[in-house]
Amino acid sequence: MFLGEYEYKLDEKGRVPVPPKFRGDLRDGIILVPGPEKCIFAYSPLQWKKLSESLNTGALPSNKMRKLNRALFSTAFRLNVDGQGRIALPVPLRNYAGIGEDVVITGVNTYLEIWDKQLWEEEKTNSLAQIWQTIETLEKH
Repeated sequence: MFLGEYEYKLDEKGRVPVPPKFRGDLRDGIILVPGPEKCIFAYSPLQWKKLSESLNTGALPSNKMRKLNRALFSTAFRLNVDGQGRIALPVPLRNYAGIGEDVVITGVNTYLEIWDKQLWEEEKTNSLAQIWQTIETLEKH
């Protein structure tokens, strides 16, 4: 389980450290994809496999499934954590997420999110304002 938030600086080669407590879970690599809220989602190979297998259920019409697979898998990058615990964020993903020098990596249960610090602060403020309303809604079910 991935928890917490960790602030880092992107180095001149576009590398960012993976939080040390997560490196063991990511020793077999890391898969990065664009997230819906202008961030980067980061999956362990095991979680990526679970996600990709869930897409093979055929729950969507084939034309929509092709578009979904095309959009998701064509924008994914598989990386290895280097000997110093860093990953090099691919330029297309950095541009998509608006990532500058200041980076925040957040634990989101089964995956990580990588954010530009300013965008993360805005998202966190909005999310915290709504979290208890959401939890109360879930408790009623």
